[in-house]
Amino acid sequence: MLFNHHKLNKYTISSTKVSSTWCVAWGKVDFITENVAWRDEQFAVVIPDTSYHHPAEQFAISPNEQFVLIGDVWLSNRAELLQQLGINPSEWMGTDCQVIAQIWQQLGCESLRKLVGMFGLVVWDRQRQVLWLGRDRVGASTLYYTTTGPTRWIASALRSLTPYRSAELDKVALRDYLCCAFVPGEQTLWKQVREIRPGTVRQFPHQTVHTYWQLQEQIIGADEPLEWHSDRLRTLLHQVVHEYLPPNQAVGVFLSGGLDSSSVTAIAAQKAKVHTYSIHFGSECPNELEFSSLVAQHCHTQHHILEITFQQMWENLPETMAYLDDPIGDPLTVPNLLLAKLAQESVQVVLNGEGGDPCFGGPKNQPMLINNLYNNSVINQDSLQAYLIAFQKCATDLPQLLTKEVWTAVEKEPSVFWADLNSNANYLNRLMALNIKYKGADHILTKVNNLTQAARLHGLSPLFDQRVVDLSMQIPPEYKLSGVVEKAVLKQAVADLLPSEIIHRPKSGMMVPVQLGFRKYWQREARKLLLNPKAATAPYLNQSIIRNWLDYKGDTWNRYGVKLWLLVSLEIWLQVNKSV
Repeated sequence: MLFNHHKLNKYTISSTKVSSTWCVAWGKVDFITENVAWRDEQFAVVIPDTSYHHPAEQFAISPNEQFVLIGDVWLSNRAELLQQLGINPSEWMGTDCQVIAQIWQQLGCESLRKLVGMFGLVVWDRQRQVLWLGRDRVGASTLYYTTTGPTRWIASALRSLTPYRSAELDKVALRDYLCCAFVPGEQTLWKQVREIRPGTVRQFPHQTVHTYWQLQEQIIGADEPLEWHSDRLRTLLHQVVHEYLPPNQAVGVFLSGGLDSSSVTAIAAQKAKVHTYSIHFGSECPNELEFSSLVAQHCHTQHHILEITFQQMWENLPETMAYLDDPIGDPLTVPNLLLAKLAQESVQVVLNGEGGDPCFGGPKNQPMLINNLYNNSVINQDSLQAYLIAFQKCATDLPQLLTKEVWTAVEKEPSVFWADLNSNANYLNRLMALNIKYKGADHILTKVNNLTQAARLHGLSPLFDQRVVDLSMQIPPEYKLSGVVEKAVLKQAVADLLPSEIIHRPKSGMMVPVQLGFRKYWQREARKLLLNPKAATAPYLNQSIIRNWLDYKGDTWNRYGVKLWLLVSLEIWLQVNKSV
């Protein structure tokens, strides 16, 4: 039955407002007078009254008052760091940011090597007048900065920089978004804003970049059997998941019923009361509730099932896009937000299974492995084009989808993926490194973290922990993905914790029914949005090809729904992120 056609008009989208978080201004700051939490001649910390964080959680000054720190910080090795400082962890009443302030006073920038967890950190050296911007190794937290003008602005949320940037789009970032459904690398969709990359620290005023951690293939125990590697993984997973559990509280897990989220659920349930959360899209659509319910029953969790309607998918998209930094065209964005809102009723911390595919060899790598096996001779593609096509988004449509002016400007611009794709590492590890460095940091982690934060939850991804990522690059490739056997080392590591139906089921992925959505429910609204001559995307995209997609002309592979969702997400993101 069709839902009543609601109006997704300009007012509805524009009325979606999200509170700003902290900002830092560096350079000329004497004109800044409102919401200033701390300042000196070249540096000011601005925390709006509308910020939902308490300022003390994110702000710290070193004991000798030389260093001023602000950032979004969560440390899983807090106790170890306090012991190194000579402080009894059980007596510590301060914040994680204050822990870093004490370590920074001793070690300076080298402190970053000791931190395990999530952080996007700004450090101001009052004595030397030097500014440091640092980000955690895997990119669990974000950090953005403007690139022009006498005042540089820095924030953990891209939307907080809206008053301080132009509305000019970065056309290369737009090209990459259309290929991947996210913006990879240091670029953002705004031309004058860049992102600090994971594992790096940028210093001002000299604009030097220091890489304190780099993802590298370092295979250990090449002659050891699968069981040896799975035992190492099992030990580490226990350590990481248990560190992530909130003390004396229940914990939530987003449970799809796949291997990854089921593994996290099983390990968490050994020590904590667990609430699990699963979704489905109604009787018209297939679902995985059989498997998620089996895991919930096996692990004795309190299981919650959320049905998401097509109307909810559409109506909640503007709010969802407002909470994201760069646009993300993944249809799971809205379900992630709605599930987080449900979880917030029961828990304060929620875990997920994100990271299993990038770290342990999911099946999405198989098309690229086949392409490499045949040495590109069968399909006549270079490795970069094959990689972009593997995303199954708009890579092959770009010459027709982009206007002639935009396509001419971006066609020959280099890709951020090129260096990793052509490194000397094992080919599977090259693909996994790409997925960890870009899809992980720029899509998966920012999506989950932003949308759980929007629901006032703390979202954590144990399988993307930096230690798990490092270990994954030590495991021989044949124990990750070999032929049709995927994630063998992870399956072996948790084989005794889960029902055999979960261990041996093929990977299916959470399929959001956007193809059906546009065919049956959203087509009229999508036409009004995407084919409007005043659409935000109109200067960049040819609406004629979008019209064909909306009419499903030539949709041989049933991919138009995914492409339309990507475009609708972009259009709405641009509208809710207009300059003020």
